[in-house]
Amino acid sequence: MAQSRFRNIILQHLDADAVKRLELKPVTLTLAQVLEKPGGRMSELIFIEDGIASMTTVFRDGSQVEAGMFGFESAIGGQALMGLRTSRNHVAVQVPGHGFAAPKDAAEREFRRMNCFHDMVLRYMQSQIQQAGQSAACNARHNVQQRLARWLLLCRDRVTQDVLQLTQEFLAAMLGVERPAVTLVARRLQAKDLIEYSRGRVRIVDQEGLEQVACECYHAAREELHAFRRFAEERSRQKGS
Repeated sequence: MAQSRFRNIILQHLDADAVKRLELKPVTLTLAQVLEKPGGRMSELIFIEDGIASMTTVFRDGSQVEAGMFGFESAIGGQALMGLRTSRNHVAVQVPGHGFAAPKDAAEREFRRMNCFHDMVLRYMQSQIQQAGQSAACNARHNVQQRLARWLLLCRDRVTQDVLQLTQEFLAAMLGVERPAVTLVARRLQAKDLIEYSRGRVRIVDQEGLEQVACECYHAAREELHAFRRFAEERSRQKGS
């Protein structure tokens, strides 16, 4: 399996031997597919190549709000390498795509080698903690228009295209608001010629304009993604990969 095939930041910076030891298998990620659920056994790590998954906090009334986003930088299930046997999270696919899955046992063996994979997984987990904290602060501090602009931009950064297949129900759940609030704010962004919005589809028309509307949390999250990429590049150039 040639490294040049990988888009996932972690996988693309591993040497061929490390990739082989992970025993990767291709996986298709379908819309709404549940990758983790609270109390569920953690049997594999998933490395997204294309698509987006979201980690959400689910409340007793069934409502939910996003606490983290997974894209081509991710190692979903990485907490299993820290000793967890069952998941504490609900993770589901929000934008279909594909990736690779590594059996938990193979990933644990590679992690214990204390090499490049070990260091990048730990650095990635730190990025996830940072993202979750930023998301919590954003939900408490910023208005729905700022948060919707932030979320659309974060999605665009990961799928690298301007058209996103997203329903009103999904956007409302990710932002922790009622559906009418999403409809109202989306219409405002459309009136400013920043997006084109129709049922189940959003097209970003003016990325720079949307960035001006988004809160500072978008720029913080984007910089963290870039910082993780820089770390991966620097680590892969060192010995012991």
